[in-house]
Amino acid sequence: MPALMSSKRLLRPSGQDAPLPALLMNTPLLELLMIAAASALALALRPWQMLRAPALRSPWLAALVLLPLAWSAQRALPGGLLLQLSGASLLVLMFGWPLAMLSLLPIAAGGAWLAEVPWPRAIELLAWNGVLPGTLALLLGLATRALLPHHLMVYILARGFFGTLLAMSLAGWAQLLWQPLPPGGELGLLMVGRWLIAWGDAVLTGMLCAVFVAFRPEWLATYSDRRYLPPRQPPR
Repeated sequence: MPALMSSKRLLRPSGQDAPLPALLMNTPLLELLMIAAASALALALRPWQMLRAPALRSPWLAALVLLPLAWSAQRALPGGLLLQLSGASLLVLMFGWPLAMLSLLPIAAGGAWLAEVPWPRAIELLAWNGVLPGTLALLLGLATRALLPHHLMVYILARGFFGTLLAMSLAGWAQLLWQPLPPGGELGLLMVGRWLIAWGDAVLTGMLCAVFVAFRPEWLATYSDRRYLPPRQPPR
């Protein structure tokens, strides 16, 4: 019961019925700037061109349906940590960063509506659980492509698994450093908790990445056989 009550307090703060001026004062400005900047840059890159590939349309629509359900399944852990899947790194791998950033907007809105999360909290979740880890996954992916060999297992493990683990961990640590700690929370323990929570996204993304590479490589916009598979030797 205490854990359930703390979860409800986290997802439905007492200020959600406050007057409009009070809500404006509680608006997370940094998070809004992060979302606006990512959305503007994504729009400038014309992400809808990715959907010209027929193979990506069905998985993209499936992501818009399934991920809001995952975002709505939130649980507050002891110490104030929120247990929630992101899927942002997987979206980047499948559809590229621009389309992933714009897709996160309806995903976060749908998850907030299903979980009855007030909009200031929904903005925070979108920024820290979607935009930032997705952007970090892109940067880590670019570093992986530039510094590591172009090999199938490098793509699956470095980009799919370890890239997601590091992106989710860094985003969680940044949120802990920016926002006030919950009452009684210790920064070191909370950072370890964020690292452990990141393993859920890392395992899921790495597993699906391996499955898609084997059976549906056309669902991964960041993958190509020419880059990650060794060239075929001509028959002698």
